[in-house]
Amino acid sequence: MKRNNTLFLMLVFGVLFFCMSSFTPFQNNHNDFSMRVKISLREVGNQLLLSNNDTVSLILPITETDDLKYQISFNNPLSFAPDTLVAIFKNVFKTSSLSSNYIVEVLQCSNNEVAYSYEMNQKQEKTIIPCSGRILPKNCYKIVVTFLDIPSNDSTGYTTYFYFLIALFLVLFLVKIYSRKKIKKNEILTSNNFKIIGRFEFYPEQNKLVKKPLEINLSKKECELLEIFISRPNQIIKREELTKKVWEDHGVFVGRSLDTYISKLRKKLQDDDSIQLINIHGVGYKLEVSL
Repeated sequence: MKRNNTLFLMLVFGVLFFCMSSFTPFQNNHNDFSMRVKISLREVGNQLLLSNNDTVSLILPITETDDLKYQISFNNPLSFAPDTLVAIFKNVFKTSSLSSNYIVEVLQCSNNEVAYSYEMNQKQEKTIIPCSGRILPKNCYKIVVTFLDIPSNDSTGYTTYFYFLIALFLVLFLVKIYSRKKIKKNEILTSNNFKIIGRFEFYPEQNKLVKKPLEINLSKKECELLEIFISRPNQIIKREELTKKVWEDHGVFVGRSLDTYISKLRKKLQDDDSIQLINIHGVGYKLEVSL
């Protein structure tokens, strides 16, 4: 029994270790993706400035404003055609193998109002690129990019997270199964003619225990006592209850009779270490059963 408990705990800790180790790569992959996006967006900003013949203005730090949402800022005003903006994003993201599903918003620095926006999607019918021929006047702009899905090359982290959830579910499932087995320790399997207790088959009507190929005969009182214990395994049964049920109206009871029959039962059950008759000092006895 102890060995089974140890194996179970080792299995649970093994699964938990996998959960913890799998979650860390998920975090790392998200960080890697964020780093790649920031590099790509800096290249987008660089090409926008070059389209303005600007080789001196600075691209301010790329910031992640929300999950899968990033912002490009500049230290000087600029002007550009929407066609140019769309082409630059498309080419840079393709080179970087980033997602093809995203929304681009050009915000005015002064009031954060949207000066221009469009949506790029792998499904052509969902791609929306309005006002492509109208040049945005020179102004201070912030460009916000929102990814609409998990980038294909960065799905590993999310896949790992999926496996993390499966592993966690497996731990809960194992705990549930183990809990059920713990409950079943208080059960004795019963057939039509006999009851299974540990490695023994108990035939109360025939007053015998069978542990193949051996048959062990029981006295009537041994049989009656064993039936009481089997009806309430792993529970303390008081001495008074045992003596009343077995000896009342069935003959004379002397103080040591119960202990004598318990001792006889112990000897007959001693070949099976999964069952034990335990003396609870001053109270009674308990049949411990490990199934």
